[in-house]
Amino acid sequence: MKRPPLILISPNIEKKGEEFGDLSTSLSETYQQALMRCGGLPIAMPATVSRPIIAQCLGRCDGVLLTGGEDVDPRLYRDRLPRRLRRTVTLTGDGGQRDMRELVLIDEVFRQRKPLLAICRGHQILNVALGGSLVVDIAAQLPGTLNHRRLDKRSQVVHEVRLTPGSLLAKITGGLELGVNSTHHQAAGRIGAPLKATALASDGVVEALELKAGAGNWLPFLLSVQFHPERLENRSAAHQAIFAAFTQARARGR
Repeated sequence: MKRPPLILISPNIEKKGEEFGDLSTSLSETYQQALMRCGGLPIAMPATVSRPIIAQCLGRCDGVLLTGGEDVDPRLYRDRLPRRLRRTVTLTGDGGQRDMRELVLIDEVFRQRKPLLAICRGHQILNVALGGSLVVDIAAQLPGTLNHRRLDKRSQVVHEVRLTPGSLLAKITGGLELGVNSTHHQAAGRIGAPLKATALASDGVVEALELKAGAGNWLPFLLSVQFHPERLENRSAAHQAIFAAFTQARARGR
């Protein structure tokens, strides 16, 4: 019997968990259900910044999913932050340790050449890890843009994005436009050197990143999206196709 691909998920961190009120990991069932519907077997990564442990976890898995959550620490991509922008930033419940853990994890993904799917915050930390920067707060820094923080409709399509012809995302979804949800207040700014933007909102906000042609053979699969396909895939073939392509990427190369 063929073994299902084991997917290592980097979970969110909560300051106070339900059981004892201490620092806890949190992982929405929507990520897990989306992977299992496409034949994947999800497993949560432990809360550690130990490279040997992270490397061992990844070595036993067939792919990595970076999930959403609080903001990436701005000190990782810029020197100074005006007070008006600093007030908009909410760090992870562990004071930014999740940032460090995911930077190590991303480095290991490239070292071990594993498939990677990055969603929302995951999309942002990936860009930072590869030398890019973030728009700290869209509303403050990019006036006149769409309202990208539609938490009231987190599981509904709220705007369209334009896909680059020939891009991985366009091939997966089978079109050049995709309806997406939107729950973020930050966005990719300067794009990391090995990456390229392959989806844009009508206001120019980057909605997807992929590896450039010259770096395309670095990993079996890399797709990074600002939206949350796991909240739409149960009723959208295009969004479910993202998870299917991701889980199948490792199966082809095993």
